Amino acid sequence: MKNNEDSLVIYRLKKGEEKAYVSLVDLYSKRLFGYALSLTHDHAQSQDIVQNVFLKTWVKRKKLDIHSSLQNFLFKSVYNEFINQYKKKRSTMVLEQKYFNSLEKAVLLQDDHSFERILDQISKEISQLPPKCQQIFILSKKEGLTNSEISAYLNVSLKNVEAQITKAYGILRDRLGKKYKIIMMIVFGKDPSKVI
Repeated sequence: MKNNEDSLVIYRLKKGEEKAYVSLVDLYSKRLFGYALSLTHDHAQSQDIVQNVFLKTWVKRKKLDIHSSLQNFLFKSVYNEFINQYKKKRSTMVLEQKYFNSLEKAVLLQDDHSFERILDQISKEISQLPPKCQQIFILSKKEGLTNSEISAYLNVSLKNVEAQITKAYGILRDRLGKKYKIIMMIVFGKDPSKVI
């Protein structure tokens, strides 16, 4: 596409014209899929990346600020989406490994029945945290997001995220008591008594 054609498509997208969006998808989907496939070597993941790029382009259409060509913008978006998925996948794998290692250590400390009971109690207490506090704690400790990622995802300040996590640990420490301290440390990687 030439620059004036790009500008027209962007203008039409910003106005919310679905026909412009459909023609954009028709024009670029195969090329973007081919590019995504060269990065991932995975058919399903490549489709997912391209779909996310088009979806984000539509959702953020009113704020589109494209300085290069529309094609360059879309290819760069595919690359960024690939990097985001790669980082998330890698952090999830690391988190899962830590979790399984933690479980193994915990099992050595407790018999199966008492450990299962403690985990159930921890899950129950997490589910009773205040809604925002619970959401941030789960994103941090179960989903493995960094405080910065949570801040961006929920559109709240970094200090707010840190405060909510500290609050969650404080509530869990008070409710669960000393006998859960070791398991909390192993499962969540932090001594709740050190968080004030």
